[in-house]
Amino acid sequence: MSALSPEAPVALDGIADHQRLQTSRIASVLGNRLGSSALDYAVAHHLLEGAEHAARARHADRLAWYRRTTVRDLTHLSAGPHLVLSPCPADLLRSEISETAYYLIGPDTNPAPPEALGLVGAAIASATEHGFGTLLTQHAPVVCLLNHRRLDETLHSWALTRLPGTVFTDYTAQPEVLARDLIHEAAHNWLNDALAAYDVSLPADVTFFSPWRGTPRPVYGFLHACWAFSLTVMYVRKARRSATGAVAPFLDAFLRQQAAQFAATAECLDQALAYVPTNEIRERIGRAVGEVVGPA
Repeated sequence: MSALSPEAPVALDGIADHQRLQTSRIASVLGNRLGSSALDYAVAHHLLEGAEHAARARHADRLAWYRRTTVRDLTHLSAGPHLVLSPCPADLLRSEISETAYYLIGPDTNPAPPEALGLVGAAIASATEHGFGTLLTQHAPVVCLLNHRRLDETLHSWALTRLPGTVFTDYTAQPEVLARDLIHEAAHNWLNDALAAYDVSLPADVTFFSPWRGTPRPVYGFLHACWAFSLTVMYVRKARRSATGAVAPFLDAFLRQQAAQFAATAECLDQALAYVPTNEIRERIGRAVGEVVGPA
């Protein structure tokens, strides 16, 4: 079996069409003129969610902003093909249906500071160098930096189905660590888009033990972990070869940890994949996991 190219995750027919269709539908609801790029797709969901918040609060001016704004109006937040946000913790929102915090682009969103833009640029450059640039452009066009941490502190990152294309993440001063976490969350966004594009429903009552969580998880969560961690291992193996300083042992420890985690999934991965009816998605997850359980 040939090595899996890092570009393979985004080479799936149907995802771009799904993104364009969803963007067009949101533009129609807002009465807006959004484009058809992955960034438009991500921003569209911020605008729709923001418009809903503004309408419920009866905030007419804010609602008007969400209805008329396009990507062209947000260039002050951009770093290349990405928007980079750095909100205050107090500006994070929580939904009634989810305790996971999130942030919405709004009329009062300020540009990220220069050091944040520089760090994101360096992280994206590293990801691109090792074959993951397209993944980040297509599935992490909006980057929301949260808390600055040391290497020895716990880092939290997440993505939300309600805001596809947006990544929320803590960060350190090392671009390789940020690149790793952007790739991880972009992989989650990719899989969500792939499942939606192919109208795949996974059973909620079938579980498999997830070594990453240390608990049984539904098929959806188990496969998400296998897929996202596979891509991060593929990236870290490449980035580690040129890493120096404190980040080198950090990446080594990550690879050792992931080797043990993947070993614990060996017996049940095929069973979990059997619940995915779409060959293209099933084969990509299987090959990605196969890539990282093999020799570096």
